[in-house]
Amino acid sequence: MRVGVPKEVKVDEYRVAMLPVGVEELKRGGHTVLVEAGAGVGSGISDEEYAEAGAEIVASAKEVWDQADLIVKVKEPQASEFPLMRSGQAIFTYFHFAASESLTRNVIESGVTAIAYETLRGPQGDLPLLTPMSEIAGRMSIQEGAKYLERPQLGRGILLAGVPGVAPAHIAILGGGVVGKNAARIAAGFQADVVILDINVDRLRYLEDIMPPNVNTLFSDRHNIRQQLKLADLVIGAVLVEGARAPNLVSREDLKYMKHGAVIIDVAVDQGGCVETTRPTTHSDPTYVIDGIVHYCVTNMPGAVGRTSTYALCNVTLPYILKIAKEGVLPACKGHAGLNRAVNIHAGQVTNAAVAKTFHLPLTEL
Repeated sequence: MRVGVPKEVKVDEYRVAMLPVGVEELKRGGHTVLVEAGAGVGSGISDEEYAEAGAEIVASAKEVWDQADLIVKVKEPQASEFPLMRSGQAIFTYFHFAASESLTRNVIESGVTAIAYETLRGPQGDLPLLTPMSEIAGRMSIQEGAKYLERPQLGRGILLAGVPGVAPAHIAILGGGVVGKNAARIAAGFQADVVILDINVDRLRYLEDIMPPNVNTLFSDRHNIRQQLKLADLVIGAVLVEGARAPNLVSREDLKYMKHGAVIIDVAVDQGGCVETTRPTTHSDPTYVIDGIVHYCVTNMPGAVGRTSTYALCNVTLPYILKIAKEGVLPACKGHAGLNRAVNIHAGQVTNAAVAKTFHLPLTEL
């Protein structure tokens, strides 16, 4: 199989979808790997390293897309890449279709097979390709929150840890999954006052057991969310509904309960966001202010720490890439329940129930 690795073109995206060791393993299996020149620079990986591992370095993205049977990416195809997609080709990347009808329609029209990292299920029912990026985004959310709470960034002028005689910041985390757990752990290390809200009581019991004393848990309902918005200096949106648009937990009207200069970091922005006033931003222009509340809604947070993120992502994607390359796209997916679930669109048909429901499209079984 011919596997293509184009350079990411999303604004401020520094990750790359394959390491040199991945190239080496594919070559050992008899496959060809095409890497666009400069694809790994943002992650500190040179063209020479790819070439030494056996990759063919090509000058343009068009050459990669034209020749490859399987395109391996990090972020969803951008508008400039839509014309490059072609029928019969497979793309393995993060798609997050529920956040973009334009992307969904263009992928349907192209006839490609869209295999989404974020809906691939592991043997324990987990989301193994989403987990490492969620871990990074959760940890980064506190790092970024601390920065944007500073007064020069239009925040309240709050130090997360406080100092003797001055209270620490109060942080409300909406969602106790991988993002929420990692955010809480880092916030606890800053000695902030942390509350995690979730609707899964068993998950709350687990978090209560493993978290330090400055992290508490609350059942997520309208009353408790509203009370936490009143107290919070920093709110982390950490909600995930697999493949579907994130539920709206904080409305525009709710912002009136928050303190002037409080910060919202909506990690759920990839799936549309869990705050009504969320809109996608970039690392170059990460924040905006609505009703006195600072919003940080960068859609590719882990892209800022490209090297860490690339290695964390490629560690978990490579076994699936090798399987697809060895067996072929459909045989690999049909023979593996987790990969089968990852196919969101195939040959112009939506095969993921959440995507079909989001855009009122017919659902076809793979």
